[in-house]
Parts: sequence; structure tokens; C-alpha cells
Amino acid sequence: MYTVKQLADLAGVSRRTLHYYDEIGLLRPFSTTKSGYRQYDDSALFRLQQILFFREIGLDLRNIKEILDDPDFDLISALRSHRQTMQEKKKRLETLIQTVDTTIMHLIGDVEMSKKNIFDGFNEEKQKQYEKEAVDNWGETASESIKLWNSYSEERKAEIMQEGSDIYQEIVTNMGKGTGSPEIRALLVRWHQHMRYFYEPSIETLGGLGNMYDEHPDFNATFTKMHPDLPGFLKEAIAIYVDELETQWLERELGILEESD
Repeated sequence: MYTVKQLADLAGVSRRTLHYYDEIGLLRPFSTTKSGYRQYDDSALFRLQQILFFREIGLDLRNIKEILDDPDFDLISALRSHRQTMQEKKKRLETLIQTVDTTIMHLIGDVEMSKKNIFDGFNEEKQKQYEKEAVDNWGETASESIKLWNSYSEERKAEIMQEGSDIYQEIVTNMGKGTGSPEIRALLVRWHQHMRYFYEPSIETLGGLGNMYDEHPDFNATFTKMHPDLPGFLKEAIAIYVDELETQWLERELGILEESD
């Protein structure tokens, strides 16, 4: 059996999220103690895994509940489908990682990049190939993201990249105030807004970026050059910020469900 805290720690979600999932009937505990504490079994663990998988691909909670409660739902088939989706995502991310790494290195002055070759030196033919793969894998979202970036002038692209560099430098300047300080939160609001120059990031994406900044060797090395403690600081600060966003989102969702009842 797992307590709420144990399951939350295992899955990387907040306890408030598990409480909310129980309230809407999406993830019920196996039992509740006389003291009112929820207890979860292994079947709940696997159900939560499916919830997180479906959230990752953009389904809302109502649709997820309908899918999981369907008597014909098959866990193995679902896992195979998730694996295929993740393989496609991995392929696209591997294509983009080199671009991101080189761009960051350029911004801190370790690598020279011409503005014309801001996509890591990809020639026009290869860039069109990658764009086609992104659209094939991600449909309208990728297509709109590509169109958005390509709609900027070269001067505007340079300004956007410089803005990102400035945000990280200001975070370094304010690190002494703590990961949960108002100053850092304000900078992360700017960072979140900055990401919208490229695409509309989900809460899960923002949290993933925080983990990647600390755990990915290339990103860790890059941010360490700005400040030795910056990778871990970013991970913790972004986790706090994301938890606040998730809480706000859950409160809105609960309000909507209560209004519809």
C-alpha cells in the first residue's frame, strides 16, 4: 500500500493533485484508514501512470476518465500506443536538442553562430526535411510553431534570443534571494512568457525543462558556466513555479466541475 505522500513522490505529482483526482473519481484510493488517510494499491499506481501518459499527449481529465473507465480498456494495448507516441516524440526531440545546445552555447559566447544559421547550421534542404518531420509527427502544433518563428525578422529573432540570455543572467544575479522568492518567481513568469515566442508550453513541458536544465549533461554544463549552482537552482525554482501553476489549474478545473454538477 502507498500513502498519498508516497504515491505523490513516486509519480512526481503534488498531493493536492491526488486529492483532486479522488474528488472527481479519476483515481480512487484502495481504502481509507479510520483516521481518514488514503491508501493506494498497485492498481492505482498503474492507473495513475496512464493518467499521466494521457495528460502528456494533451487529453483533458474528463476524456481520460472516460477512457480508463471503459470496460474495453486494455492496459497493454495502451502502453504499446504510448510507446509509439514517445518514440515519435523522442525522434523529434533528438533532432532539436543539437540546435538548442548550440544556441545556448552561442548566447553565452562559447560558439559563434550567424543569425542566418540560427538553427544550428542546418542547410535549407535539411531544415525543410526536419520541418516536414515535425509537422508529420505533431501536426498543427508543430506547423504553427514553425510558422511563428519564421514570421520573425532576423533582427527580431536575435532580440528574442538575447532576451532569453538576459533572463538567465538576472536569475543568477538574484539566486541569493532563494528559489521561492518573489524576485525569482517574477523572472520565471518572464521566462514562461519568453517560451511563448516559440510555442505554447504546457505545465508538464515547463516542469520537464526544469529537470532537463539540471539533468541533461549539455544543459548542466552550459548553465554551470554561468554559475556552478544554477542548474540545480533552476530545477528547484521551476518546480516551485510549476506547482503553483498546477494548483491554480486544479482550482479552476474543480470550479468548472462544481458548476456543471
